[in-house]
Amino acid sequence: MLRSLYSGVSGLKSFQTDLDVVANNIANVNTVGYKSSRVIFQDLVSQTLSNATAPSTTSGGINAEQIGLGTKVGSIDTDTSTGSPESTDSSLDFYINGNGYFAVQEGSGTDAKTYYTRVGAFERDSSGNLVTTSDGLKVLGWTETPTAYTGSNTVNTSGDPGTINVPDEVNGSEYSAGSLAIDENGTITATYGSTKYVLGQLAFATFNNPEGLQKVGGSDFEVSANSGAANYTTAGNNGVGTLISGELEMSNVDLSSEFTEMIIANRAYQANAKVITTSDDILQVLTNLKQS
Repeated sequence: MLRSLYSGVSGLKSFQTDLDVVANNIANVNTVGYKSSRVIFQDLVSQTLSNATAPSTTSGGINAEQIGLGTKVGSIDTDTSTGSPESTDSSLDFYINGNGYFAVQEGSGTDAKTYYTRVGAFERDSSGNLVTTSDGLKVLGWTETPTAYTGSNTVNTSGDPGTINVPDEVNGSEYSAGSLAIDENGTITATYGSTKYVLGQLAFATFNNPEGLQKVGGSDFEVSANSGAANYTTAGNNGVGTLISGELEMSNVDLSSEFTEMIIANRAYQANAKVITTSDDILQVLTNLKQS
């Protein structure tokens, strides 16, 4: 059979994957915290018709003769660059002005799963837990006994972070609705009666290879074998950015680049289909030789 037939088929499969990735990027152009993907192609093994020969005293060297056997998808990478901020009306919406991820938890105890996200849309649920507004995942951080706010309070951030609870009552005073706040360093405060208390501090995660994180939906990621374990720290430290309240990170999809890639993939798909039909025409000629 013709090599070109199989090369054309490999091209169709590869560019279909490319179009799938582009379509998903465009579909998520307005998805908060979404990170776009890109396809990297690789050529398949080449068939060597003749090996290279070294130069001699009487003649020069000859290069090898090889025919490629098509293409394949080498990798589908995630672009982890920061998306643009968009203003919101919520004081509990946060934009990370730099690197790092919020850590959130699904479930509890031994069944708990930890995910990582750039979407900082939070709220206090009916049980007092600090959770994400979209899917109710519990936000992780370090908590301590509520301490009256002085402006110079520090939170003990040693050990692993846990879920954050904003209690209904502190020292006999009830929680003042709407008083929950988080500053640029992730310090969590709330007012009870006439006193403002420090309740804890948000945890942020960094990774040796953030591009290795796996998407799990909902603009959330999970650790993979190649991302490295999460390194927990606080805002403004170890490369993590500070928080900006009242803003959310938008998708980092570049529409102009995606449309350009879509046109290229579409034309490449058509060209590979043409290779297949041309190869089929050649095979038809060969089969007609016997008839003639």
